[in-house]
Amino acid sequence: MPEEDDYESLPSTYSVPVHMAAGALAGITEHCVMYPIDSVKTRMQSLCPCPDTQKCPTPVHSLMRIMKKEGWLRPLRGMNAMAAGAGPAHALYFTVYEKAKERFTGGTHGHSNTLSYAAAGVLATLIHDAVMNPAEVVKQRMQMAFSPYGSSIECVRCIYRREGIKAFYRSYATQLTMNIPFQMIHFSAYEFWQQLLNPEHKYDPKTHFIAGAMAGGLAAAVTTPMDCIKTVLNTQQSPEIEQNRVFMKATHAYQGMSDAMRSIYKQRGIRGFTCGIQARVMYQIPAAALSWSVYELFKFVLGYSEAKN
Repeated sequence: MPEEDDYESLPSTYSVPVHMAAGALAGITEHCVMYPIDSVKTRMQSLCPCPDTQKCPTPVHSLMRIMKKEGWLRPLRGMNAMAAGAGPAHALYFTVYEKAKERFTGGTHGHSNTLSYAAAGVLATLIHDAVMNPAEVVKQRMQMAFSPYGSSIECVRCIYRREGIKAFYRSYATQLTMNIPFQMIHFSAYEFWQQLLNPEHKYDPKTHFIAGAMAGGLAAAVTTPMDCIKTVLNTQQSPEIEQNRVFMKATHAYQGMSDAMRSIYKQRGIRGFTCGIQARVMYQIPAAALSWSVYELFKFVLGYSEAKN
């Protein structure tokens, strides 16, 4: 691995393959490492009955309860679908952001570029969510307490057969409505803290980790209400009993964001829009820290190798 002093010899901009490779590795690492907490968040936010998570005081208690009653590997169900989507989605996500940021800012840094960072984040989100939304649907269906699917492939087949291709994008508008402000806050906050902690914008693992953690936690807390609506749309199934076995069946109960919002409010009140906020913030702080750390590490290493060749 190159020394940090070698950073000065690196080009000020990196090639598309470097951004894509580093982004794919960052996305897979982020989602896989934090996946169990994401499973807890999904159950807490869904309107489908998940009594074991609803009664627990903290996300950690919920995770322990799921593992005790359903097995140690239960919180990992659907992780392969998430990894398959996260690789290409984050490859495009970081690449579009970096190239758009470079274009909007003219290669400069500073707090005066905050709107440019936010605009670049919007473009990155549009591309990222188009790839990621189907994986989110499959992942969240697999995470539910009464999920009947034996594998992610089976889940994809069943959703397509019973609900059609539109089921994979039913929450896309909500996803964008949530993720556009999320990523505007996320990227702007990350660049803000980088400017304060690392004004020379050199490779510095500590500042990348801290800036990523603070940016991810802030963005997660602010956008939790929209995440609750997205989860309800993605998991709109109801439990039915057949031959003494509980299984989940899609009901198409929620026709869109407004319908889902009314259902959440009717069943849980205003607090329903903050369900899972602890788990979401607990997930995003280390996830964003990991994502940015891995991304900046591999961008640094791959960029150094590319510059030497």
